[in-house]
Amino acid sequence: MRWATLRTPDGTRAARREGAVYVLLDAPDVGALLRRPDPARAAEVGQVPVGEADWAPLVTSPARVVCVGLNYRSHIEEMGREAPEHPTLFTKFASTLTGARDDLAIPSDSDQVDWEAELAVVVGRPLRRADPGEALAAIAGYTVANDVSMRDWQWRTSQWLPGKAFDASTPLGPELVTPDEVDHARDLEVTCEVDGVVRQRGRTSDLVFDAAAALAYVSRFTAWEPGDVLLTGTPGGVGAASGLRLVPGSVLTTRVDGLGTCVNRCVADS
Repeated sequence: MRWATLRTPDGTRAARREGAVYVLLDAPDVGALLRRPDPARAAEVGQVPVGEADWAPLVTSPARVVCVGLNYRSHIEEMGREAPEHPTLFTKFASTLTGARDDLAIPSDSDQVDWEAELAVVVGRPLRRADPGEALAAIAGYTVANDVSMRDWQWRTSQWLPGKAFDASTPLGPELVTPDEVDHARDLEVTCEVDGVVRQRGRTSDLVFDAAAALAYVSRFTAWEPGDVLLTGTPGGVGAASGLRLVPGSVLTTRVDGLGTCVNRCVADS
């Protein structure tokens, strides 16, 4: 099954994809839908053709957006680092999330805007002090993200938060694909193109900590709630390793095998 969050004249709505249409549901977003006892019983309130969809961030108000840094061996190598013993974690605010086709504003006070294509997961049930098997069972589905990073802000201190938390800087979507359609053991390809040129091409088999392991680790110190989001890390090929960057006019295309594509045009911050 595939879920989405769409903008409509009546506000955002969770939606279930059925072929060439989205069936709108009586929940404001996928996160709110997952917090219900039985999401499958949500009332239908309309339809939108897929070709007319205006995707909002897949989850609009998660309690947690946790990201794993330095988690692909190819990225660790290009950054001259060693593989970590434990997951390297940072967080984002809900306000950093944006839609799969939304414009990305390039801040006037950053000239090192970088891309990070990622596999993301959304949590479907409460999770606390879990093992990886329990964490895997708690995954509601998988989606596409790009952890667009302002490197000059990120590296001002040892704390990465400023460069990772600009508003509306993290595309998430377009759809949440449920585990029955995605074999968690598959070797998924993660790619990023800038202006049609492939800059990142990696596979989830290169992860140091897979999604279940990372979810379980985080659950040792904070409880996951339905609708929370985990970004699992980015493969090699980031702009920081080559001196390239995003500028107004750049088109950022992010794909994960079988999950979908985000296409975001970069514009000057007004």
